[in-house]
Amino acid sequence: MEAEKNSDIHLRPRFKMDFSESQQEIISKFKANLNEGNCKYCSKIVDEHIIIDVPAEENHFWSPQLNIEIEKINDKETIVKGLFGPKPQVWTLFMFFHFAVAVAFIGFSVMAYVQWSIHTDYSFALTMVLALPAIWFIMYFLGRIGKKTGHKQMDELYKFMMKTLERKLSEK
Repeated sequence: MEAEKNSDIHLRPRFKMDFSESQQEIISKFKANLNEGNCKYCSKIVDEHIIIDVPAEENHFWSPQLNIEIEKINDKETIVKGLFGPKPQVWTLFMFFHFAVAVAFIGFSVMAYVQWSIHTDYSFALTMVLALPAIWFIMYFLGRIGKKTGHKQMDELYKFMMKTLERKLSEK
């Protein structure tokens, strides 16, 4: 098993691991581990894609979700790609706010330029052009705080995944 991770600056950390097992063997490990009676994680398995959530009683707004994609290289080699991130609805909301700030920045930039060009008061538009990057940085740091809040749960999901991948199929 060989693992590759990206840098820690990303809000949605990714990893990639190579295995000398077939795609079906790895998927079977996850099915066996997730179907055990004492498994506390909520999950969905669709074809080669596995989504693992934290338990419902531990779930909060910043709880992470682990998305795993199992890619077949050949009959005996497989790549497991993983992505930690917030739940899709949280990520969509966050991206909507980023997009809204970007559109507002462009709009107020045009407004400031037009008002400056026609020699009218452009102080409000200029204030907004200066304030919107500050709002963007605040949203970025809120995302970092959210990632830090869910870090313990992210570690637990990662340990669960590694325990599953290191498990022998004959174990119960």
